[in-house]
Formats: sequence, structure tokens, C-alpha cells
Amino acid sequence: MCMINSTDVERFRQETPGCGLHTHLNNAGASLPPGQVLAAMQNYLRQESLDGGYETAAAHAPAIAGFYASLARLLNAQPRNIAWAANATDAFSKALSSIPFEPGDVLLTTDDDYVSNQIAFLFLQKRWKVKLLRAAKLPGGGVDPQSMQEMMDAYRPKLVAVTQVPTNSGLVQDVESIGQSCRERGIWYLVDACQSAGQMPLDVARINCDFLSATMRKWLRGPRGAGFLYVSDRALEAGLEPIFPDLGGATWTETDHYQPKPDASRFEYWEKPYALLLGARAAVEYALAIGLGNIEQQVQALAHYARQRLSESANMRVLDQGRHLCGIVTAHHPGMDPAWLKTALATAGINAGIAQPFNALIDFREKGVEWALRISPHYYNTKAEIDRLVEVLKS
Repeated sequence: MCMINSTDVERFRQETPGCGLHTHLNNAGASLPPGQVLAAMQNYLRQESLDGGYETAAAHAPAIAGFYASLARLLNAQPRNIAWAANATDAFSKALSSIPFEPGDVLLTTDDDYVSNQIAFLFLQKRWKVKLLRAAKLPGGGVDPQSMQEMMDAYRPKLVAVTQVPTNSGLVQDVESIGQSCRERGIWYLVDACQSAGQMPLDVARINCDFLSATMRKWLRGPRGAGFLYVSDRALEAGLEPIFPDLGGATWTETDHYQPKPDASRFEYWEKPYALLLGARAAVEYALAIGLGNIEQQVQALAHYARQRLSESANMRVLDQGRHLCGIVTAHHPGMDPAWLKTALATAGINAGIAQPFNALIDFREKGVEWALRISPHYYNTKAEIDRLVEVLKS
């Protein structure tokens, strides 16, 4: 039974200023932040405007270090394994750039990996002649771990990269079993947790990943322009480092030599937006106080209710597939124009997303759709808000 009750939900809503203005069902795009996140950023910026940027950062050094400690708790890691990033793609790209690819190396991924990741893989294929392969899917949706194992043995990929939750559906891919297969074979493993961080527990020890990237603006309810990268001890000890480090990630030791930092900070740049970093820390602490297990239960319950209501009342075809589903709900109606639909919902004060073909080229072709309504309720949403969405769709 979920440990979040109606009293808790009311408190979350009171602490979220935007809840009084909109029905916000676009948390897979960007969640409404709680007031604590806003206050952390405002307080820092106010002091920075009075005391100066360097001086304020020095005064807040313990709080800044707390960002790494909080994320380590979120991921069951150590602070030394956490790097700040500007966003999920920044984190993912730095990790990807650290893999020592050579022409002919194989990169193994899935049909459902995020569009920006797919573009990056294709760039590697074009520029460095890396061979891009995608594992087969299960009949019910999502990558087949057995296919992954067979392709690992057949092609010996340099890297396996998997998006845990695609941006275009409620699918949850089995990153833990894939991670075990990678670890047994000594293959580098990169997990995109952009849509899973903040809506479900994440344990990098269980996932067995070498890298895990995510953003703050989605389910973690942090600010835009903030993200993070987890880097395993194995990757650090192997000397993996991103392309083009700066003085934040390395030390210039001799005229023609530099030394990468010993921890995950080698994946950071020196300049950071510390107000966003402290807002991100406040968001992580907020989620930890609620409990990621509790958040997952509440989000799944609301998403399940949304799928039922859409199927039964709004004549929508629910598109989500997979053994395990999360808080992203996608649906399609062949008689609706997506631009009109988004405008109609916005007019009714409802924030929702429209996924386009370029978001999920392979998935949408297989499902035979050219767009999808994407709603993503969070733990501060209510069934009444989902009912209101359905009534607008019916009208």
C-alpha cells in the first residue's frame, strides 16, 4: 500500500505554487518545483548580487558539497562518483566521449533509446566508423535481455547504452539484467536515467552501470539547466575521461602534461551555476524525504488510473507497452489534430505534452502513429485532475 496519503498530497500541493494555477500533467517534460527549490536558488542569487560570485561560492562551499552527498544517497553511491552536468545530454555526451572507440568497434543499444542518444550514436558511426547495432525487442515491448546477451557474445561491443525509460512511452527497460551481463563480460555500460530519476528508486550497484546520466527538471522537480552524471570506480580507475577537459576536471602539471582529477569531477567544467546546483540539491533532498519507493507507488497508481480513464472514456488508444510501466502515459486518437488538441488543453489550463515522430522514430512507426498525447502525473497530482483532462478530451 502506498505510504503517500491525501494529507501528504495536499501538503505537496501547498508547497508547490504552480498547483494553484494549472493542472500540470507534463512532469516528463518539466515538473513544477516545490517552493524549497525556488527559495534555495533565490537566496543564493541574492547573496551573490551583494557579495560577489567567487565570495558567495566560497561561503557556500559546505552546501555545494552537499549536492554530491545528496545525489550519492539517491543512487546508493559515494560523493566522489557524482559529477555536476548542465543537463542529461551534457552528462550522457561526456560519458560517451570517454569511451576509447576505434574504427570497427561496436556500440550496442535499443530501439527505444532517446532521440538525442540515437543521433549521437549515428554521429559516432559517421565520424569514427563505430558499428551501431540494436538488440531485438520482446513481443510485449522493450528490449529483450536475451537478445542483448547473444549480441554481446557475438559482437563484443565496446559499449552498451540503454535508456531505462523512453521519453515517448511508459515503458521501463530492464537495465539491471543488462548490467549484470555487461559486468560479466567486462563491457562498458551507460544508462540514460533521464526519465526515471525522481520517479523510481535507482541503485547503481544493482544496475551495475559504469555511467548513469539524468536531468533535474523532470521527475526530480529541480531547475532547468541542471543535471548529473554517475561515474563508477571502475571507469575512474581505468582512466576514462571526457573529450576536452578543462581546469575543473584536470590539473596542468607540466608544460606538456595534465593530470585528470581522481574522482568524477574530471567530467565537470570549472564554471558552474551554483544557484542551480543548490536548487538541484534542495530538489533531491525533497524527494529523499518523501522516499523514492513511495513516489514510485503513487506515480504508478495515478498513471494506471489515467490509462484506464483514457481507454474507457475518451476513445483514445493507449500506446504504452512493456512488462513494467511507469508514470508516462501515451495515447493517440486518429481523428484529432495534435496542434488543436494541445491548444484545447492549454485553454482549459491543462499542461500536457505532444510527442512527435522525431521523438521516437522506430517506436511510432511500429505503432502506426504520427503523434501521441503524453501525460505524466506526479505524486502531487490527483485523480480529479486526470478526470478533468478526460472530460476536456470527451468534449
